Formats: sequence, structure tokens, C-alpha cells
Amino acid sequence: MSNSTIHDVEQPAPALGHEIGVRILCLGNELLADDALGCLVAEQIRGLAQADVEVISTPEAGFHLLDYVVNVHRLIVVDTVITGTASPGTIYELHENELETVPGGSPHYVGLRETLTLARSLGLPVAEEVVFLAVEAADCSTLGGKMHPAVRAAIPILFAVVRSYVEEGRAGHY
Repeated sequence: MSNSTIHDVEQPAPALGHEIGVRILCLGNELLADDALGCLVAEQIRGLAQADVEVISTPEAGFHLLDYVVNVHRLIVVDTVITGTASPGTIYELHENELETVPGGSPHYVGLRETLTLARSLGLPVAEEVVFLAVEAADCSTLGGKMHPAVRAAIPILFAVVRSYVEEGRAGHY
């Protein structure tokens, strides 16, 4: 029996104090076209979850993600992005230290990077390793919109990449 955890807005965040080996944080809103990617990936990877692996699917953002970035060794974040620099379905794999800081951030918008920075400044036990798997989307705002075929085609590839990170962790590399 798997200890897979899918968190929705009705479910509580992970409890502070219990460290997980790998947490897969799938971000997105199933009602918004390509933004549903995270929800679909979470469904696909539930079978990977064991005692040391936790799968979370949530539409939350900003400081609401604080509970999800602590008490874990490796955090794998799955999400969509719209950069306008690549075709829909392009997969980006970045470690936290590879992300560029955007100057002049707005106090009205707090992203995952700012949440990680805040957690560290507060001395919270933040993930030692953070990996971002992002897929270039075409449309993340159309309510009830269909997912772009190229974005949907990225799901099995994301599954394979996530599985490799989980297997690496099970082999004692985290």
C-alpha cells in the first residue's frame, strides 16, 4: 500500500517536524487550460510515493507554499511557465541556484523563490535541494480551456524525470 499524499485545498499542509526524503510539489489549477498540468502529473506519479516520498497537488501560490518547502530533503516542483521564448511543451529542468533573480519584485506578488528565501531567513528547515521542472505553456488563463497537445505530451517525460530523481533518492543519494 502506498503512502501517497495528494493535497487539495481542503486538506491540511504537511506537519512541521516530520522530514520527508522527497516531496513532489505539483502546482496548477485543473480548471485553467495548460495550468492543469501539475494536477495531471500528480495523478500519474502517485504510484511512486512510498514512505519517504510525498506527492502534493495544489493550486496555492506565494506564502501559502511555505509549509510545502520545509522538512524535506529534496523538493521537486512541477509547474507550467509562459516565457514566450520556446514552443509549448518545452521542458525546463533547473536547480534552485540556476534561477535568475528578477530585480524590483512587487510586494503584491510572492513566488516560490521568495517563499524559499523567507523560510531560510526565518531559520526554517528548508529543502536542501530544490529542482524545478517547468513546461512551457500556451494558455494558463482560459477557464475550462483545453490543454495544448504539446503540453499534454510532456507528461510522460516529466514522469520519467521525476522517477529518476525519486530512484536516485532511494539509492541513498540525497
